[in-house]
Amino acid sequence: MTTRTVARLAKGMPTQDGAGVSLSRIIGNPYLQRLDPFLMLDEFKSDDPNDYIAGFPSHPHRGFETVTYLIEGSVRHRDHMGSEGYLGPGSIQWMTAGRGIIHEEMPQQENGLLWGFQLWVNLPAKDKMIDPRYQDIPASDVPEVDVPVGKVRVLAGSLKGVTGPVSGVATQPRFFDVRWEQAGEFEHDLPAEHTGFIYAYKGELNVAGQVIREGEVAVLSEGDSVSISAQAHSGALLIAGQPLKEPIVQYGPFVMNTPQEIEQAIRDYQSGRLVS
Repeated sequence: MTTRTVARLAKGMPTQDGAGVSLSRIIGNPYLQRLDPFLMLDEFKSDDPNDYIAGFPSHPHRGFETVTYLIEGSVRHRDHMGSEGYLGPGSIQWMTAGRGIIHEEMPQQENGLLWGFQLWVNLPAKDKMIDPRYQDIPASDVPEVDVPVGKVRVLAGSLKGVTGPVSGVATQPRFFDVRWEQAGEFEHDLPAEHTGFIYAYKGELNVAGQVIREGEVAVLSEGDSVSISAQAHSGALLIAGQPLKEPIVQYGPFVMNTPQEIEQAIRDYQSGRLVS
């Protein structure tokens, strides 16, 4: 077995999105533009309602998947099809936009801490125009696995025979929230062909001698296992997926394979055909 090391280290950039939500763009910034099949990773974390209260009003997507995972707080989503759902602490929504969806994501609190992540995952060319779908998963349906250092919330993929609730995703993702209750080392096998990264959202980590500080993302080298050390009360996202190795042409919320497909997506949205 080959243990993965840190191939690249980067830090998120502060920015705003939606109607003025303050966040840190971890993947999708000039220093780490994409990480096939991952297009973007944002962390939003604030107890100041001015940073999040305006939310993400109605906006379109086509050609990829959005993943929203909450640590604290609450968000409601609604879309053009009449679907409506609620995300609370520990819940995850894996939305496959496919050929097109128009939705909104709005905080359901006027004060207190709102803390979570949004990950964008590319779809293969053959799936970019499939029917949209949601996987809305409450915290109670996310299994927690006891490990020597603490607990791992298994959102997608399998750990110690326990499989996460997210299913039917083309990139075969692994999405783990690792929480250290005591100092030590967490080890896990990863498919050798998967792109993998670690985001330290609390505390300081160490991977193969490389320190990963809170707010930093570590892009992993090739290999078939990973070992992460940390002190008690640390937390990290360990995420991996099958790279698509296809051309990417992106224009805001549209991600396709050719400029012509992007132009069609814009025309479809402007004419009201994006979701028809």
